Order: sequence, then C-alpha cells, then structure tokens
Amino acid sequence: MSVKNIRLEVMQFLEKSIDTFVDQYLIPTEKIWQPTDFLPNSQSEEFYEQVKELREIAKDLPYDFWVVMVGDTITEEALPTYESWLMDVEGVDQIEGNGWSKWIRNWTAEENRHGDLLNKYLYLSGRINMREVEITTQHLIADGFDIGTGRDPYKNFVYTSFQELATYVSHNRVAQLAKSYGDNKLSKLCKMIAGDEMRHHHAYSEFVNRIFQVDPSEMMLAFQYMMKQKIVMPAQFLRESGEKIGSAFEQFSDSAQRIGVYTASDYVDIMQKLITKWEIDKVSNLTDEAEKARDYLMKLPARMAKISERLIIPQESHIFKWVEPAKL
Repeated sequence: MSVKNIRLEVMQFLEKSIDTFVDQYLIPTEKIWQPTDFLPNSQSEEFYEQVKELREIAKDLPYDFWVVMVGDTITEEALPTYESWLMDVEGVDQIEGNGWSKWIRNWTAEENRHGDLLNKYLYLSGRINMREVEITTQHLIADGFDIGTGRDPYKNFVYTSFQELATYVSHNRVAQLAKSYGDNKLSKLCKMIAGDEMRHHHAYSEFVNRIFQVDPSEMMLAFQYMMKQKIVMPAQFLRESGEKIGSAFEQFSDSAQRIGVYTASDYVDIMQKLITKWEIDKVSNLTDEAEKARDYLMKLPARMAKISERLIIPQESHIFKWVEPAKL
C-alpha cells in the first residue's frame, strides 16, 4: 500500500473519534466568550466614557507593542487562507462534509473571534492607521501562503501543533506586557485569546500523538521534515501598502523579539516541548530511516539554541505605516 493510501486510512481511523475531539477541545457557540464581552458596550450610555478610558491608556503603550498587536491582529484576520489550506488536506472532504471538515469549520469559527476582537480594539485605541492595516490584511489573504506541508495531514498536524503553541506564547506575553503597562482590560482579552490557542494546541498535538501510535515511522519522518525546513509563521508574506511580498515580516519579528513577545529561544523551547510531549525518545517499531530521524530530532534543540544565541536584533524600530506615533 502506498504512503498516501496509508495516510488516508489513518485519517479515516482518527475521524471515527472526531465528535469526541470536538466535544473535548472546542466550546459550544452559546457558551464560549464573544468579542463584545471585552469591548466598550455601544448600546450603553457609558460607551463614550469607556472608549475615552481605553484611548487614554493606549497613549502610554510603547511603539513596538503596537507593532506586535497589529501583526498579531493581521495574522488572525488572514483566517480564510488557513481554512482553505486545511480543507485541502488529504483525508478532509469538504464536498461530502466528513468529520474532518466538521472539525476544521468549528476550529475556524472559534479562531475567527480573535481577529474580530483585536481589530475592534485597535480601531477604538486611536493609535492605529486602520486603513493601512486593512490594506495589509487584504494583501496577506490575496497573497496566500505556503507552510511547506503540501496536502500531507501528518506534516499539517505538526505545523498546527507548533503554530498554535507559538500563538499562545505570543498572545500570553502581550497580555503580561499590557498588565505591566496598566492596561488590565487589554491584558484580559489577550489572555482569553491565548486560552483558545492552548486548547487548539492540545487538540492538534493529540492528533499527532494518535498517529504516532498507529504509523510511528512515517509520523517521525514527517516531524523531522517539518523541523528541518523550519516552521514558517503564517504571516511570512506580510507587507505594507506599496511594498513587496514579505517585506514587513522580518521587521515585525524584530519588534516581537525586542519586547520579548516571541523570540528565537521561544521557537527552540516549543520544539523541545513537542519532542517531550510526543515522547519521541520512547517511540518503538521504527524503520532504520525513522530511527535516524529520531536521533536528528533529539539533538536539534541544543543545536538550534546555539544558533539562536548568536542572533543580533536591530535596536531601532522600523517605522510602520500601521502605527501612529504617540501624541504628547
């Protein structure tokens, strides 16, 4: 049987548990929080006062913080690209509507609230040129993305396991920074988003865990493949108006590193967490090729840590079209 057919069989095997996964890792629409729970209430008499308070606190938040907020928002708002990519993965049938398409639609519905909430916050803050943000978001969706997984579900689940943990780290750090600057409301809303990301990480990493149990060698090779080529962030093609594809991504990443929201050492730490979570050292019944892949993976975090220590981050912020300077 071909590798492709085995993957399809494994996806069909896992699909039998999809309702359990939905119940365990996702929250019913009527019970989960919604963006308006954390924003000024436009139906309230106090709305203008609440907006005024939000804008006053926003004046004191530093430039790199806003750059990261905008980058995170745009990344969340490019959700149509991610859903269309996952709907094309081997074993997902969006035409007939199998269990996997049900999972992806429900996951997408939860994720959609993140960009909605962050976008409204940025709009109300008065610190952001929203038209420039909107242009960047439209570009990012139109430009698409390539995360290097093809239609392979094993590689896609490694990617989503990593990426959901990375977005948890980013939103959680923003929450911590907001609190340190005295913006408790922003801190709380970012904390809620981070909580969603962690739940989603647990789901995707469980999918990988299940695959290791039934197809260990191919899963190990897929994990090695993704770590060798490095996980690219979904906003890798980020650009400002009038600029080339991807031109803003490195500058956004520099801002995130400067304020400690997401760093090279976080990348290494996530890699190690996945190796530990999937108990790579204990996986049995591997082919010779998969054994070599395991050896490579076990040594990789230490090698990557040495490289990350040598990275030099520019100390001066790039001036983005997205972010208005603070008015004194």
